[in-house]
Amino acid sequence: MPEPRRSIRRSDIPLAGKAVAALITLDNPRRLNAIDGAMIQQLDEALDAAAADRRVRAVLVTGEGRAFSAGGDLKRYVALQRDPVAFPRFVEELHRVFGRLRQLDVPVIALVNGVTAAGGLELMLSCDLSIAAVSASVMDGHLNYGQMGGGGVLTLLPRVVGIQRAAELIFSGRALAADELVEWGLVSRVVPDEELLAAGTALAVEIAAKSPLAVANAKRVMNAIWSDAGPLEAGLRFERERNAFYCLTSHDAREGLQAFSERRRPRFTGR
Repeated sequence: MPEPRRSIRRSDIPLAGKAVAALITLDNPRRLNAIDGAMIQQLDEALDAAAADRRVRAVLVTGEGRAFSAGGDLKRYVALQRDPVAFPRFVEELHRVFGRLRQLDVPVIALVNGVTAAGGLELMLSCDLSIAAVSASVMDGHLNYGQMGGGGVLTLLPRVVGIQRAAELIFSGRALAADELVEWGLVSRVVPDEELLAAGTALAVEIAAKSPLAVANAKRVMNAIWSDAGPLEAGLRFERERNAFYCLTSHDAREGLQAFSERRRPRFTGR
C-alpha cells in the first residue's frame, strides 16, 4: 500500500557558506493545515532532522495555502474526545513537540500566513518570534466550539500580551487582523504576503552570521527567564553565570573580539 500523504514538508534554504535555514511547512491546505496526530509526529521528525544538522542556523515554520493552521482537526475530535486515554495522550504529545521549538539551539521563526486559530495560535506562540503576512488573521477560537485551550494558549498568551488582552481574545473568540498583531506584541512585524518567506530568510541570514554558540546561549537564557517568570534576581544571576561561562570558555567569544581588533570579519565555529 502507498504511504499516506505527509502533512509536514521540510526543505533547506541556503544561507551564507554551508549554513542553511530549515523550512518546515504545514502542508495540508485542503483542511487549512489542521493539526492531528500524524502532523504532530511528522513535525517531531522534522525537528529531529533540524536538530541533528549542524548546518541549520534557524528554523522557519509556515503553512501552505491560505492558512498557517486553523488549529485542531475538530472532525476527528468528535471521536477522540470520547477516549479518556487517547485524548490526554494526544494533548501531552502536542505539548512535548511544541515545547521542543523553544528548546532547539537555533531560533525558530513563525512565518504566519492567513488563518491562524486555536492550535495554530499555540504553535505560533511556541516559536521564538513571529513575522506575519498581511493576510494573517489570528484568533484563539476554542470557546466558539465549546472547547477550551489545552495546547498552551492559556499559559503562553497572557505572558506575551498580558492578562487583560489575553482574556479579551480568549473570551470573545474574535480574530485579530494583521495590523493589530504588532500592536498586541504577537508578531515583530507585518510584510506583504509575497515577501513573507524572503523576510524570514533575510533574518536567518543575519542569524547565520553570528556565533551559533552565542545564539544558542542567548536563546537559552531568554527562554528560561521568560518561561519560568521567576524573581528578577534569579534571572539576573542565571544570565550572569551563563555569560561568564560562555565568554571565558568559548573560542567564538575570543574570535569575535580578535576580529574586531584586527578589523576583519569574524570566523565563528560554534566552539
